[in-house]
Amino acid sequence: MPSNQPIVLLREVGGDRFLPIWIGAVEATAIAFAQQGVVPPRPMTHDLFRDVLDAVGVTLEQVRITEVRDNTYYAELVFSGGLEVSSRPSDSIALALRTGSPIYASEPLLDEVGVLMSDPDSEEQEDEVARFRQFLDEVTPEDFSG
Repeated sequence: MPSNQPIVLLREVGGDRFLPIWIGAVEATAIAFAQQGVVPPRPMTHDLFRDVLDAVGVTLEQVRITEVRDNTYYAELVFSGGLEVSSRPSDSIALALRTGSPIYASEPLLDEVGVLMSDPDSEEQEDEVARFRQFLDEVTPEDFSG
């Protein structure tokens, strides 16, 4: 990215939309570690949080990315027993990857800031990916303010 700010792209299951979320470098590292199965010698914050949840017998049922306000995304952690806690999407994603919990985005959010791409198995995929990469090179978080 021109701004050197990491971005997470969440893909809609059964659909063609992507949700771009700009995140911090520390959170990007935590997400990448979880995706790659890297186990640090000492637990990172998200590993510690997962371990605490396990120790107290609580499970993370799901992550909900709910809205974007003033260029800031909002999320909720939904735990067993119905408890919901507000969270940054980047931290929520890092924790969900460690617990195997599903990540959801609200339909209004996807309608508002989701980026539409064609069927990834179609012949147009390469052109679409090239256009999307060009879009990512030129877009800023401010472009998603409503």
